Amino acid sequence: MSKIVQQGQRVLEVEAQAILALRERIGADFEKVVQLIKACNGKIVLTGMGKSGQIARKLASTFSSTGTPAVFLHPAESSHGDLGIVENDDVVIALSYGGESPEFSGILKFVVRKGIPLIAITGNPQSSLAKAAQVTLNVHVSEEACPLGLAPTASSTATLAMGDAVAMAVMAEKGVSSADFAEFHPGGSLGYRLLTRVKDVMHAGDALPTVSLETPIRQVFSIMTHKDVRGAAGVVDASGDLVGVITDGQIRRRLEKSEDPLTGTAKDLMTTSPRTVDMNELAEKALFVMEQFQINMLFVLDKESSQPKKPVGILHVQDLLRAKVR
Repeated sequence: MSKIVQQGQRVLEVEAQAILALRERIGADFEKVVQLIKACNGKIVLTGMGKSGQIARKLASTFSSTGTPAVFLHPAESSHGDLGIVENDDVVIALSYGGESPEFSGILKFVVRKGIPLIAITGNPQSSLAKAAQVTLNVHVSEEACPLGLAPTASSTATLAMGDAVAMAVMAEKGVSSADFAEFHPGGSLGYRLLTRVKDVMHAGDALPTVSLETPIRQVFSIMTHKDVRGAAGVVDASGDLVGVITDGQIRRRLEKSEDPLTGTAKDLMTTSPRTVDMNELAEKALFVMEQFQINMLFVLDKESSQPKKPVGILHVQDLLRAKVR
């Protein structure tokens, strides 16, 4: 094994151990932090210098995206007017591994004067920052992953992991649902997956291929060929309820086995108990059903209507792919 590979593995081992060591520190202070943030009526203000500042920016984004409004405040800029972003109902989280960054001086004086709660995440529980805070989370590490033992590596990783742990615990305490999460992520593939409903991508109206029980097979073939969604037809009874489905696979088998494949009616060809999905379900769930049962189409129902078994649309797997659900 080369020295390069050994060095890479060592870094991962040191940082992994640094994170695992934090597990024993998740206790009463951690719970106080989570409850303090949960009870906050304003926003969370995260601040830090250098590498700690970069982590603070990331955690501000994580909090905001999981239902807790948060912003980043640069300590050096805070003394030049940016402290105005901190309000009485806010909670301030200060990140500093050593806990003695002089740039924090203005922020610490401000929060003490205003009575604003301060949370410290530091590797030095005896630091000035820790002593000024209402509650401190200790992220001390036994060693850095840097070969010189100088560059913030394991310590910055531990700080990030502790911040993520807090954010996820707050999210769980607030009961943030997948629907709530989707509201915070409307863009990209994640937004498509969590926001898109079956009704948003289904074919309806004239595009819906349905036939009656007594529709001649010849006419069934024609409908399946000329509708926007080809390859299937729903069979409905006299009240309009879906009672069966005809697919192109059934037609192929009939053409192979029957000497007169065009005789008969839809009820002679259909499969009963077709798979369906509600129009208000997430499109992601519809795709899961298709994959589970190895089918390409689902008829769509409105189960909250006065006629919950009446088809209101049809959904093809290609519709979901075009909608970037997967």
